[in-house]
Amino acid sequence: MEMQSVYETHFPFWKDLCDADRQLMVENTTRVFFEREQSVHDNTRCTGLFIVKSGRLRIYMLSEEGKEITLYRLMPGDVCMLSASCVLSAITFDVYVDAEEPSECYQINPQAFHSLSERIPAVKIFALETAVTRFSDVMWIMQQIVFMSMDKRLAIFLLDELSTTGGDTVTMTHEQIARHLGTAREVVSRILKIMAADGVLEVARKGIRITDKKKLQQIAH
Repeated sequence: MEMQSVYETHFPFWKDLCDADRQLMVENTTRVFFEREQSVHDNTRCTGLFIVKSGRLRIYMLSEEGKEITLYRLMPGDVCMLSASCVLSAITFDVYVDAEEPSECYQINPQAFHSLSERIPAVKIFALETAVTRFSDVMWIMQQIVFMSMDKRLAIFLLDELSTTGGDTVTMTHEQIARHLGTAREVVSRILKIMAADGVLEVARKGIRITDKKKLQQIAH
């Protein structure tokens, strides 16, 4: 009954499946747990689809030099499609998925989902639409990289963190923020120091406390 409810909530094609195909989905879904910073997907194999039940997953790219840049995050209720490259042959670039915090997910076997997508148009359409939505997130990040200054990107990142976690403090190190933005820690520290001097925020051991959100929004825009 639990999986029935999960599928009905997250898969609009569920109503189009026959009983045998529904049973195939149920038999090929497992509940998995990930610790903080544990790798969920690393391109060594087609991991399958993930539905996030709790926690948060981070999807990022990795350069040959080892520099990371966050593409987007997945929250409870989100579906991770880019971890199932064998389902969508158009996915030709490598992405990595880590758990940002302890996370519980439903993992769907990629071969089972692939067989359904090959036979049932509604399943294929769902996979493509989900991937396109995430590609829009990726394009927003690429737009920031190409057209925006680093101080503006940092301001946008801090505002996004506040909207996600609530409160007025971003509990991340300069190194962690740099990894998300695909830059050096020194760059993040320098910009934060300037923002602190302008009264936008305060940097402390427990994190970065935003003291003037309006000023931060002005930088972001």
